[in-house]
Order: sequence, then C-alpha cells, then structure tokens
Amino acid sequence: MKKTIEVVSERNHIYRQRVELDGFDDLFVDVPEAYGGEGTAPDPHDYFDLSLGACKAITSQMYALRKKWPLTGISVTVNRDDSQERHGTYRLDVAMTFHGIEDPEQRSRLEEISHKCPIHRLMTTSTVEVTTRTVERTAEA
Repeated sequence: MKKTIEVVSERNHIYRQRVELDGFDDLFVDVPEAYGGEGTAPDPHDYFDLSLGACKAITSQMYALRKKWPLTGISVTVNRDDSQERHGTYRLDVAMTFHGIEDPEQRSRLEEISHKCPIHRLMTTSTVEVTTRTVERTAEA
C-alpha cells in the first residue's frame, strides 16, 4: 500500500511543520525550545516512539479480541534513551499494562504478541531504504 504524507513548513514559525495525510486532521511537528524550536508540537522522535507504543497496543487488542479475552484496555508507556543515538544506539523501553487480564499467562502472551506488531518488526528486523530528491514545484493554478 502506498500512502503519501506531505510536510509543509508553517509560516511565522521557526521549525514547526504541518503534516497532511488524506482523510485526517492535520498533525503538527516542532522542535523543543532547547534545540531552537518553539516546542508547540511533538518532535519527530516523539512520533517515532509513539508509533511503536500505539502499534503494540493495537496488535495486543486485536489478539485479545480474537481470543475473546476479557481485556478492557491497555496502557503503554514508552521511555526513550537517546543518549547514545549519535553512536548508533537508540533505546526504547516499553511498559504495558493489560487492564482486565488477571491470568499471568494471558498477559505474557499479549506482551509476546506485541513484539510482532508491524512497527516493532519494522524497527528491529527490516532494512529501510530512503530515497531523497529535490523536485521543482509546479506553478499552482
């Protein structure tokens, strides 16, 4: 599936970007004040990290629903350690709480299933190829 995401710099802001995805309200991205931004929106790392947490929660919910387990909700906390990012190591610690699940084996299975979410696999087992090019903007009608 191909999906186009458009990122447009916001006027009158230092680094703030507006992200357009078909069918959704716009999202915004900024840089923390400590790095020269205004801190008005999550930064790119935040979106990277939250995509993992959200994907793990959704994958676990789908599995529990299919198994008809008594899951009533999931809380996910993602803690980032980017202190070694410049040296090639970016650490994410994910803590998950499965509300309504009392059976330790079911909780363990849901955690195991969360490792199979598409974003976890993308981050840990895939080769991601990025092609960047400059294009000329066509005149708008």
